[in-house]
Amino acid sequence: MARTFRPRLSGVVRALFSCVIALTAISAFAQEPAPTPPAPQPEQTPATPQTPPGPPLGGLGAPPAIRPYDRVITKEAKSDEGLFTVHRIGDRLYYEIPTAQLGKEFLWVTQIARTTVGAGQGGQAVGSRVVKWERRGNRVLLRGISYDIVADRKQPIAQAVEAANNDTILMAFNIEALGKNDAPVIDVTRAFTTEVPEFSGRARVRSRTFDGSRSFVERAVSFPDNIEVEATHTYSTGVELQGPILTPQALANQARPGSASVVMHYSMVKLPEQPMMPRVFDERVGYFTVQQFDYGRDEHRAQRRRYISRWRLEKKDPNAALSEPVKPIVFYVDPATPTKWVPFIKKGIESWQPAFEEAGFKNAILARDAPSKEQDPDWSAEDARYSVIRWLPSTVENASGPHISDPRTGEILEADIQFHHNVMNLARDWYFVQVGPLDPRASKLPLPDDLMGRLIEYVAAHEVGHSLGFQHNMKASSLYPAEKVRDREWVKKMGHTPTLMDYSRFNYVAQPEDHIDPADLIPKIGPYDKWATMWGYKPIPGVKSSDEEKPTLDQWARAQDTTPWLRFTTQDSLGADPGELTEAVGDADAVRSTRMGLKNLERVSGMLLTATKRPGEPYDDLEEVYGRLLGQWVLEMNHVAAVVGGVQSRQKMSSQDGPRFVSLPRERQREAMQFLSENAFATPTFVIKPDILRRIEPSGTLDRIRTSQQRVMATLLAESRINRLVEQEAVDGATAYRATEFFADLRRAIWREVDTASVQIDPYRRNLQRAYLDAMSDKVNSRVSGESRPLARGELRTLDTSVRAAIAKAADRSTRLHLQDVRDQIARILDPKFAPPTAPLNLPIILGLDGSDDSLGCWIDYAIRVNHVEAGFVEAGL
Repeated sequence: MARTFRPRLSGVVRALFSCVIALTAISAFAQEPAPTPPAPQPEQTPATPQTPPGPPLGGLGAPPAIRPYDRVITKEAKSDEGLFTVHRIGDRLYYEIPTAQLGKEFLWVTQIARTTVGAGQGGQAVGSRVVKWERRGNRVLLRGISYDIVADRKQPIAQAVEAANNDTILMAFNIEALGKNDAPVIDVTRAFTTEVPEFSGRARVRSRTFDGSRSFVERAVSFPDNIEVEATHTYSTGVELQGPILTPQALANQARPGSASVVMHYSMVKLPEQPMMPRVFDERVGYFTVQQFDYGRDEHRAQRRRYISRWRLEKKDPNAALSEPVKPIVFYVDPATPTKWVPFIKKGIESWQPAFEEAGFKNAILARDAPSKEQDPDWSAEDARYSVIRWLPSTVENASGPHISDPRTGEILEADIQFHHNVMNLARDWYFVQVGPLDPRASKLPLPDDLMGRLIEYVAAHEVGHSLGFQHNMKASSLYPAEKVRDREWVKKMGHTPTLMDYSRFNYVAQPEDHIDPADLIPKIGPYDKWATMWGYKPIPGVKSSDEEKPTLDQWARAQDTTPWLRFTTQDSLGADPGELTEAVGDADAVRSTRMGLKNLERVSGMLLTATKRPGEPYDDLEEVYGRLLGQWVLEMNHVAAVVGGVQSRQKMSSQDGPRFVSLPRERQREAMQFLSENAFATPTFVIKPDILRRIEPSGTLDRIRTSQQRVMATLLAESRINRLVEQEAVDGATAYRATEFFADLRRAIWREVDTASVQIDPYRRNLQRAYLDAMSDKVNSRVSGESRPLARGELRTLDTSVRAAIAKAADRSTRLHLQDVRDQIARILDPKFAPPTAPLNLPIILGLDGSDDSLGCWIDYAIRVNHVEAGFVEAGL
């Protein structure tokens, strides 16, 4: 099979995502063994034959003559036999490459093993790519291979694909000597002591220059299927921090000026000789994927082929309904993990065993302690043969679950989960703010070890899910009937969300009178997880190709027709479906759920002082948790805001009847606006507590409340939402909630005082009204023509009329002056000569945590997602 057109990092796949948890950041497949090994798929590439000796490479001159073996590999050599024979002579590193391994494909994985403070994270992935070693005359070339475009070699178009897909030469090495059976011996030292762009860790270290004089090979070990090398790299950073420093962890992620020495770990692992039969991706089931454009299929356009990322699981007993796998999935627990948390991490790993039983595998996933140096001196957490949950000494409040896949088939080869120490702090705050009133153990901070251990188990299980191939499924939390989230027996059996892979953290909808077992407030493996594991991992007997599996996979996916909570996030809803919001619980009815959530937030506000009181300690906990409380309030209000202009979506295939997108009923949208009028745009007095506020700041309460309300307003006024309202009116007619109605309802919610007999407006409401004028100014004076501009102009004119009449009814001087200023501001907004420079609404940032480019994972804090669009806060790396 011809391969890809452009070089590509081969399958480092992560969740956010991240995470959240990146949380950034963002960030296993089974088959039934056939009686005979499955034939290679058309998309697979046979090994490239050895290139015959040729003339010297252009521009380099003739390589030096090959010397006698014992003149190169001297008595001083320390040799290690394995995949290649590795020789160390002083600071030099030599590979003796068996001729049988020339042209074979390997996965080259680069990680940071140890680091200087601020220069990345130990255990952090840098990248991976497929490579091969090829002899050309008296040189050996290291080539990069890509699988982005493919074609069956039997097809004529394969020639064109080959011509467009030449393998990149990453490095060239002179042959120093020839070993047994003419195995070339090459000096590979500079592959690990110079900066090779394809393997460089500079981006992770955030440095400017690489210093080869302070870089050298530390260790090299050869095993039967892989070679592990560690090298110290030194960088001159000289980095000046750009932009404002929002949090201490932002500073921690920057390399400090001066020098930074890190230990890079390189794994070169032989790809399976017999590629796993891939399983074709279905958008109705949430797996990560590898993809190729296949030019060899009988289609009128190049067909994108996507294969799900999964581990290779094969039954020991193919005829048994439930069998142990030939090779189970094994996760090791980092020996650096605090001892008291190890049992909880192990439980999180093995909590997936019931899901694999649905696929026919018993004990498919196991947790093990990392061996000691005495037990296995060559064991390394960075060794690509081992999957490890790494405990990182990091102030980042995050965790991520990346994995490395075979780009030919999607087979997951290895996964290293990154567990940042301070994710415990984030889990603590979330649990206290969301369900503190429902669990007596959470009435006092810090949380007891048994509860924190359970939270660590949850975080670990979620990240393991990513490393098994599962994407987030944000749709899940909206698929249970709304009343079930408070049903004690339902929640015990089914959980409050159908999947562990949702961002539906803790059941804040439950009330004390529901008597939910505290153990059931935390997500667990749910019905979607078991079903999706079955769909991706269950062997299908008798099939010989991926295409032959598709009818069975389609039949399994149709279970969603009758069981809604098996459905997956709609890939094309573009944020329009409020049922796909992050951090939501019970969003089948966001108004009802948020009403219950607000009751718990009021209870939490009454617990703050007692819970955070620690003799001899400052008010740091009180200030932090109070900020999280406000962040949760904004979050829940934005779940309701997303109903306005929202649609209900469902992922379907063309063979399934009915629409994929349906506008939410007008009544639901108006109900949401009424709720926001009564709650989001009424001052949240329950958080205005002088005994708290005067302990954490001399002033700032007005700004805190304005910022929080302004965020909800910005969500409502997102241009995409306005456009959807207009389109719903155009398509759905009289049944739609019209944009003009929405703008009028928003104005009345924020300016309700002007229609009263005696007009009195307090400072909180004045602040909110000024924020409204700022938002309208952005709409009116935007250079982008759209529906919002005339709507905003019309509202301002109507408001001006109301304010003019209200001035005479002002009950106090502050109100009168405020209303007079409002009229002046409206006049300036509507007068082009006073138009301010066009700029997007710049909302203040509530400090917290974030993350989700892939590197940051998925335990992101909703309090600092600064790319604010639509349905709340979206993931954005700091």
